[in-house]
Amino acid sequence: MSGRMHKGWYIRAGRGPGRGGWQQADLPSTEDLGAWLAGRLPDDWFVAPPEVTVDREEILIVGELAPVEGDFPDTDTGRAERAAAASGRIARWREATRDERIEIARQAEHRYSRKVAWGARIGEVEELFTMASVPVMTRLRQPERIVLDTLVDAGVARSRSDALAWAVRLVGQHAEEWLTELREAMAKVDELRSKGPTTKGGEAS
Repeated sequence: MSGRMHKGWYIRAGRGPGRGGWQQADLPSTEDLGAWLAGRLPDDWFVAPPEVTVDREEILIVGELAPVEGDFPDTDTGRAERAAAASGRIARWREATRDERIEIARQAEHRYSRKVAWGARIGEVEELFTMASVPVMTRLRQPERIVLDTLVDAGVARSRSDALAWAVRLVGQHAEEWLTELREAMAKVDELRSKGPTTKGGEAS
């Protein structure tokens, strides 16, 4: 994955099929995306320039919100309360900015021909919303798509579908014992279900 800076903004670019990444001839360039967002986003939304990640299908914008005020002790309970407060503030920001985010997304989608997704974080608490899922033998979100695109760009696979199959094979090779235990557990569940009480129709209740 590569990226570039624009006046404090870091734009991360996902890679795509073929060595050298996606051939973008059929998509508008995102070279000016950082400048466009810097001018379009309200100044009081985030405490710093947001992290922006771009791939062929989606622009993901994740911004840092102001920290939560309060005296939270450094205990399990205190940390849980701080995380809950952060999650609540993110939810409030999400609702308060919904209409304007929809309008910004509409404009960006028209300009860059990509869907726009949003997220927010406070410290270690991060929540993503309105993310697109793209069919690739299953439905994947941007972080997973970027993993597949990296494998393709490195020449490990010829396409996202090949990369997904490669990843599944790799998991199978390194998790065979766990997968065997899982299959055995599922077989036991099926056996117990077949021995369970039956209804008048003869099926387990």
